[in-house]
Parts: sequence; structure tokens; C-alpha cells
Amino acid sequence: MLGAATMILCCAALAAQDAPVPAPGTFLVAKRSLGDPNFIQTVILVVQYSKSSAMGLVINDPSDIPMSKLFSGIKGGKENASVLYFGGPVQRTGAQALLRAKAKPDEARHVFEDVYVTGSSALLEKTIESGAKPDAFRVYLGYSGWGPGQLDREIEAGAWHVVKGDAGAVFDANPGSVWERMIRRAQVRYALLRFR
Repeated sequence: MLGAATMILCCAALAAQDAPVPAPGTFLVAKRSLGDPNFIQTVILVVQYSKSSAMGLVINDPSDIPMSKLFSGIKGGKENASVLYFGGPVQRTGAQALLRAKAKPDEARHVFEDVYVTGSSALLEKTIESGAKPDAFRVYLGYSGWGPGQLDREIEAGAWHVVKGDAGAVFDANPGSVWERMIRRAQVRYALLRFR
């Protein structure tokens, strides 16, 4: 009986931590029923949100393209075996990065905790040259974007769970498992909210 009570308290704590609305630093977790082929089983980190637009990066869609393919002309780039990620279906010819840092890097925008986003080629090059590892630096081709009110309508229509972000999940060593873990977390939260 004590085990069940402990589990309920843990689940309640998780539910309390989840954010009910999209904002920078929240995850959009695709619901099981989401049929859009661009977003099936995706987890998107929201990096910008306002009434006029929203933007995010899919954190769990690694490509088979090595970073060395895109950055071979940069010191340390040719040897970089990390892979590029697909950030979303918009402008896949452009690159952006998420990085972890103790202090805000120049030419980067704070997202949440110690996570920053940048599209600056100078900062990308500097970070690659420094030998940054995948647990603190990832490069994304394209992004996920929404026009005025579009994301809110999709959430209201039941396409997404909105969950509080977690920097560890953004840079998870096993990105293929992130959606399954996040969808379970979101469903626990939803179940608890229904029975309040």
C-alpha cells in the first residue's frame, strides 16, 4: 500500500511540474493520434513563442548526416563524427544549434535553464572548433514554425501535449527513446488532471 501512495505522490509531483501553456523551454510532445508525417512521434523544444509566431526544434530526429559533411572546412569539423538533427520541415537548408553554457554566449538567445539557441555561423564555428560534445551541442537542419495563433489552435485540437522542458532530454544520448518517455509523462499528467 505504501508503494502505491508513493507512486501517486511522485506522479502528482510530475504533473505539478508540467507547464500547461507553450513558452520557450517547454516541450511539444506529439500525441499518439497526430497524423502529420512531419511530426509523428516528435518532441519539439519551443525556442520562441508569441502571439504572432512560434518556433521550435525537433530534438529526437537525428539524421545519418555527419557534422563533418557540413563543417569540413572548419578546424575540428572534418573529424567531427556527431550527426546533424532535423529540426523541422521549414528551411532545411539553414542550420541552427542548441548548446549548453554556464553563461550566455555572444550571438545566442537563452531558451531555458542553461540551454541557448543560435543561428550565428561565427558561434557555430567557434563551438565546433572548441570540440564541444553532443551532450552540450547539437546542430539542426530546419525548424518547426507556426503563424499567428496556429500552434494554440493545434493544441486546442488535441495535436500536442505541452510539457515542462528538461535540458537532459534535449541532449539525451538516446534521442530515439525521448518521445516514448515524454508521452508517458504527459499521459500521467493528463490522467491526474482528469481526476482532480
